[in-house]
Amino acid sequence: MWDNLGFALALVLIAEGLLPFLSPTLWRHTFERLAALEDGQLRFVGFVSLLAGLLLLLVF
Repeated sequence: MWDNLGFALALVLIAEGLLPFLSPTLWRHTFERLAALEDGQLRFVGFVSLLAGLLLLLVF
């Protein structure tokens, strides 16, 4: 179990690091736009992201 958790964490870190590494300016603008969202909008973005992750888990 711990091996799978470590593997999943490594994949998350790789995915999170790709955009700032490849295009820091785009990442900064995207982060600024996300920070400007209202709480409800940000919750919706988080919920959609959570659902997408769960669907990917079910597929794989």
